[in-house]
Amino acid sequence: MKRPGSMAIAAAESPPAKRRRTDTRNEDSLIEGLPDHISEICLSLVSRPSLLSAVCTRWRRLLYSPEFPPFSSLYALFVDSTSDPAPIHRRVNPSIRFMCFNPVSSKWDPLPPPPPDTPLHRILYRHPSFISFNLPIQCVSAAGKLVLIAGSNRELSPAISHPLIFDPITSSWTSGPPIGSPRRWCATGASNGVIYIASGLGSQFSSTVAKSVEKLDLTDQNRNNRRFNWEKLREMRDLRFSREAIDAVGWRNKLLMVNVKGDAVKEGVIYDVVKDDWEAMPEEMVVGWKGPVAAMEEEILYSVDETRGTVRKYDEEKREWREIVVVEGGEEMLKGALQITAVAGKLCVVTVDGRIVMVDVTAEPAKIWTVEIPQGLEPVSVHVLPRMSKPDLC
Repeated sequence: MKRPGSMAIAAAESPPAKRRRTDTRNEDSLIEGLPDHISEICLSLVSRPSLLSAVCTRWRRLLYSPEFPPFSSLYALFVDSTSDPAPIHRRVNPSIRFMCFNPVSSKWDPLPPPPPDTPLHRILYRHPSFISFNLPIQCVSAAGKLVLIAGSNRELSPAISHPLIFDPITSSWTSGPPIGSPRRWCATGASNGVIYIASGLGSQFSSTVAKSVEKLDLTDQNRNNRRFNWEKLREMRDLRFSREAIDAVGWRNKLLMVNVKGDAVKEGVIYDVVKDDWEAMPEEMVVGWKGPVAAMEEEILYSVDETRGTVRKYDEEKREWREIVVVEGGEEMLKGALQITAVAGKLCVVTVDGRIVMVDVTAEPAKIWTVEIPQGLEPVSVHVLPRMSKPDLC
C-alpha cells in the first residue's frame, strides 16, 4: 500500500508529472517585471516546491539556495543489508551511510562524506558474538542538525568520543566537543535544540557513568564560545537505565524515558530540563510504552505498539493513551516498529523488516504508506530536517 502524501515532511511526495519546460523571457530575473527579492518572497509562499522545480532551471536552483526557506526532508541512517549473515561472514561489518530523501525529485541523495578522521569506520553494527542482535547506533536531531552520538566498536567499547554533527544548510560535517564520559547503550534525546546523553556503559561498567547526565547546547552558534561544550547535570537516581540504548523523548521541557524497550514490564523517569531534576513517570504514562514513542513538535506524544501495530496518542488531561484508527491493513504494516519520529502531523516509522512507513495522523482514519528505500540498504533511524543545500547547483 503506497500513497503519495503532502510535502509537509519530504518523505511522502511522489515525483512531479513531466511537464513542458516553460521558457522565461528574461533569464536574469526570477519573475519578469519584479525585483528578485520580491520574487523570492512570492515563490516562498508556494507550499509544494516540486511545482517550482518543474517550471524552469532558475527556479529549481532557487529551491536549494540560501535565499529560499529550506523545506523539510527525510534523513536516514542506513547500513548495508547485503552482507552475508552466515557464520563465516559475521566479521564483516556493513558500511554505514547517511542519506536524504529529496522531496522534489523523490530520490535518495547521499550526504557529503564526513572527514576521514571521523568515527564511522569504528562503529560496529553486527558482532560475531551476537547472532540475532544488532548493536545500536544512536543519532538525534536538534536545532536543525543531525548528530551521531553513540555506538560500539569491535571491543564492545564506546566508538565515539566526539559527536559527529551534520548541518544541512551548509551541507557540512563537524566534530563536536569531547563527551565527558564516552558511552554506549545509553539514553539519548533532545529538547529545544539541546541534546542530552544519560546513563549507559563505558569500556567497563561504572556506576558513575551509569548515573551521569550531560548536555550539549546546539543553539550556540559560536563554536569558539566556551559554552559550546558538554555540561554535566544532576545525576540519575539509580542504575536501571544502562541496560539498553534508549530514546529520551523531548516533551514540554522534559525528557521522558523508560529502562527497557519493547512490550515488557518497565519503569519510567522524567527529567525536567528547566529544574534539572528527576521524577518518576506516572504509571498511566508508562503503560503506553509498548514500542517506540515520539513527540510531535515536542507537544503531543504518539506511540506505536511494536507487537500489535496500533498507534496511540497521549491525552494529558485524561492521563491516558487513546488509540488512533488507521486505514485497513495499516496495523499490519506497523508491526515490528523500531524507531519513530513525528513532525508536521506525520509519523515516520522504521520497522524490523527494513521498511520506512509514513502515518498521517491528521486524517481520519490515519493514512499509511511506505517510502521506497535504496536497494541493498537497511534503515536504522529516520529524522526530519531542513533540505540539504546544493552549492554546486546554486
